[in-house]
Amino acid sequence: MQRIGVFVCWCGSNIAATVDVETVSQALAKEPGVVFSTNYQYMCSQTGQQMIQDKIHEYGLTGVVICSCSPRMHEQTFRKTCEKAGLNPYMVEIANIREQCSWIHKDKEAGTEKAIILGRAAIAKVHLNAPLTAGSSPVTKRALVIGGGLSLLASSSPDGLEWSLFGNEEAGYSANMGLDEEQYGTQSAAAEKAAAVQEKTSFLPDYGFADSDSAAGTSVSGLVGCVIVAGLAGLICLAGSLARKKKKQTAAG
Repeated sequence: MQRIGVFVCWCGSNIAATVDVETVSQALAKEPGVVFSTNYQYMCSQTGQQMIQDKIHEYGLTGVVICSCSPRMHEQTFRKTCEKAGLNPYMVEIANIREQCSWIHKDKEAGTEKAIILGRAAIAKVHLNAPLTAGSSPVTKRALVIGGGLSLLASSSPDGLEWSLFGNEEAGYSANMGLDEEQYGTQSAAAEKAAAVQEKTSFLPDYGFADSDSAAGTSVSGLVGCVIVAGLAGLICLAGSLARKKKKQTAAG
């Protein structure tokens, strides 16, 4: 069982004007695993942060719930505070009782009831949490563009990013630089058009092209980072490829 501390912030009058913070802290004190619960005017202040650190040591807290403003505002503040006291920062949960509660309610009773519900949800989350260690993974700058054609590549050219265009004849893109031979004529004419486009988009990083049949049979390993489906044609292209792959597998079976 976790040993959880709950800290309810007034945020001046931003929260306290519409939420009975005393009632909230008393109600959450009765939740399973909660060994300490209090409220304070500004939990993000130096005094508020010191209070959190002191209670972590005093009660041997293994998890902390802060009922305050949006985690976008002060989640990192509270995580760093708890980490300094020896608590894993990922054992800290924020219940947003300002933007999601006090600021959208006028009735104090309703606001208080909702704040208690949000606090209970955060406590339940801490019970399911486990200490984590931040890490990093190497990233290869590559992107697969499905059905976008050269126009998309020309309009978006992040530095150092390798592009691959996934084309489909049915959607109007062929493996030959994504150009339709019926539209541009012979293979040589299409090649000339492709060369002209490449010259105009020479600022782009190197990119490759593949038709849907070859891509459908290609295995992918590792983490898939970025797949861009450009427009309806891209969705049709992807769906058609997957359907043909499934049909081939069924026939083989």
